Amino acid sequence: MDRFETLDSLLQEERVFRPLPQLVIEANVNPQELGAARRQSEYDPLGYWEEAADELDWFKRWDRVLDDSRKPFYRWFPGARCNIVYNCLDRHIETANKNKLALIWEGEPGDSRKYTYFELYREVNRFANALRTLGVQKGDRVVVYMPPLPETVVAMLAAAKIGAVHSVVFAGFSAKALRQRINDAQAKAVITADGFYRNGQVLRLKDTVDEALVGACADCVESMVVVRRTKVGVDMVDGRDFWYEDLVRQERNTAPTEVMEAHEPLFLMYTSGTTGKPKGIVHCHGGYMVGVHRTLTTVFDVKPTDIFWCTADPGWVTGHSAVVYGPLLAGTTTVIYEGHPNYPQADRLWNIVAKYGISIFYTVPTVIRMLMRFGVQHTKRHDLSSLRLLGSVGEPISPEAWTWLYKNIGRSECPVIDTWWQTETGMFMISPLPISLLKPGSVTKPLPGVKADVVDREGNSVEPGKGGLLVIREPWPAMMTGLWNDEDRYREYFEKVPGCYFAGDVARRDEDGYIWIQGRADDVINIAGHRVGSAELEAAFGAHRNVTEAAVIGVPDTIKGEAAKAFVVVRSGAEEDDELIKDLKRHIRNELGPVAVLKSIEFRRKLPKTRSGKIMRRVLKAEETGTEIGDLTGMEDDS
Repeated sequence: MDRFETLDSLLQEERVFRPLPQLVIEANVNPQELGAARRQSEYDPLGYWEEAADELDWFKRWDRVLDDSRKPFYRWFPGARCNIVYNCLDRHIETANKNKLALIWEGEPGDSRKYTYFELYREVNRFANALRTLGVQKGDRVVVYMPPLPETVVAMLAAAKIGAVHSVVFAGFSAKALRQRINDAQAKAVITADGFYRNGQVLRLKDTVDEALVGACADCVESMVVVRRTKVGVDMVDGRDFWYEDLVRQERNTAPTEVMEAHEPLFLMYTSGTTGKPKGIVHCHGGYMVGVHRTLTTVFDVKPTDIFWCTADPGWVTGHSAVVYGPLLAGTTTVIYEGHPNYPQADRLWNIVAKYGISIFYTVPTVIRMLMRFGVQHTKRHDLSSLRLLGSVGEPISPEAWTWLYKNIGRSECPVIDTWWQTETGMFMISPLPISLLKPGSVTKPLPGVKADVVDREGNSVEPGKGGLLVIREPWPAMMTGLWNDEDRYREYFEKVPGCYFAGDVARRDEDGYIWIQGRADDVINIAGHRVGSAELEAAFGAHRNVTEAAVIGVPDTIKGEAAKAFVVVRSGAEEDDELIKDLKRHIRNELGPVAVLKSIEFRRKLPKTRSGKIMRRVLKAEETGTEIGDLTGMEDDS
């Protein structure tokens, strides 16, 4: 049976949460304005995005909003000239934002640094001049292999300011994975640190870069810049390696901003697949900044007094859009934390929220599930009353994790904004607003200007309540502009479902038009003809009092074709015995009905995950079936 056929939706969530009246009254976008924006984006989508572009500064206005003459290679705002860094920094120092905090950073040992917009602007200028001194020019690629430090933000912005293309590589990746990305991008420079702190340990970083530069890519990298973080001893190669502090000390604090064509590349973001080499997703200056600015400010209702903390590492697209570019475009204050969320104990995140008076907290479900294991005693130690909005990103959040976050962190007052978007989309695509009616586990509706649908394999919309493929029917400004040196793989995104961008996710739309993400298209189990998403089964496990998290895969079954096998992490103190297995099976049957046949349940101390927190079901599947696991460069380790 074709894996893209309609799915059965088993899990039903009936709860609805209404926003507090005061929150609706104070919202930047009220219900009437949201309705008007949806109507405008339906009959005049290009006009809607042109209005969004007018909120930003341009060196030269566009000739037209969208050039779709080479589908699927769309060009947004052709003819326009801009630079995203001008909108993130330069324009703010001409306003009241000049002396406002732009960045708050806290290190794992407890040290901290703060930068106003003016201070960050001058630091970026110094490093932009340093990069130019090193010979980095417009169009050159710069790999940033850094932990979450202020210099990581500076490096990204400085590269973009001079027109170079940055590629941030997560600092937990191996030398082999780093070498692969440097080679593919043909990077001219690498920016790194001597080391960083994680879970109470010092992790050496430059040593990994040195190993990566041995061999194939050594000829393309001309310079390496090293930030002193831990002061561990490192080997410095004369003529190639430079200390960050030595470079910026001698540079001026003003620097010209490169004028970029709107479509010219801003950054490469490499994503790992199940097989083959990572894909270098390309985002540009113009469309990306328009989409990110409009959606982040709308979804998170950004106010002048907000302190915005997205817990993502800058090495992921969430870090790009919701840690660096989005908050700085919005003129708000962004927070970065270097270390492990549980170090030195499980209240570290809540300590940071209380310490800095954070008002918007945006994280991933895996962090919420992890913190749920420790109960609510840690949350009660800290004053979390500054929180106004909560957010979730990266994977479907179960109704139970949603409700825990809402009640225990948000005091049943802060809406939980569950956003759906991808590395490829660049910006938020499907999300509630603070004024929305919320259903735990649903990402609600597409944002204005986004035409999302749930369809069958031929591209026909499926009826409400039925599962199907999640697609985007029309282009959007922050969409990727291509894959680095690989047009054929880019076209595949638009060929699997005729005339649409295929997101790779399965979803359903309910009778109210709310969208529920059921998992990846590959994570569908066919049980006796019923096609069930792994995410639904996992959410049902998550509702059990003794389960912290679960992963479910399909395994061969001689009678039903496939059956479900669950890998379960239990709460502290729960007994991993046959009685619990029996209770879990009864629970799943009660939650989802007789279709949800569990072949077996296996207890695990932890589940394999990507470094951004997504469960790697394919690793579990490969272990069960003895098949090839594929690329593991994105898999987290014990640190």
